Amino acid sequence: MLEIKSPQTDSDWKAYYALRFSVLREPWNQPLGSEVLADEDKAIHAIAVENEEVLGVARMHESAEKQGQVRCVATATEAQGKGIGKAIMAYLEEKAKQKGWTEIVLEARENAVAFYQAIGYSIVAESYLLFGEIQHYRMQKSL
Repeated sequence: MLEIKSPQTDSDWKAYYALRFSVLREPWNQPLGSEVLADEDKAIHAIAVENEEVLGVARMHESAEKQGQVRCVATATEAQGKGIGKAIMAYLEEKAKQKGWTEIVLEARENAVAFYQAIGYSIVAESYLLFGEIQHYRMQKSL
């Protein structure tokens, strides 16, 4: 059964960062360590675990008053399309509501825009080009 939770143990954190690196950084020849952001200690982290395997990860931090920003959403390649990302986003949205936040924003990679639109996010603007090739779009959802 799929469980969404905050990483707790050293092995949780190791698997969390390993998945972020393998999905979001390694395919673009980025260095190990680039998956770790400066404000990790201020973020809410989520991992999706099934049969002791971490299948998805994401993080969210407060980016403005009553606003959370989701970053670093990654699902293991073999688990994509199976509801992992949707479950992680529902978990983070619930955490945002508990904090009294009324909006979530994120910068979606072009290939993920349809996923976010399917769960209620809208494109606000085209944003930046990552690694010179991955177009991102600013997206928003009111809670």
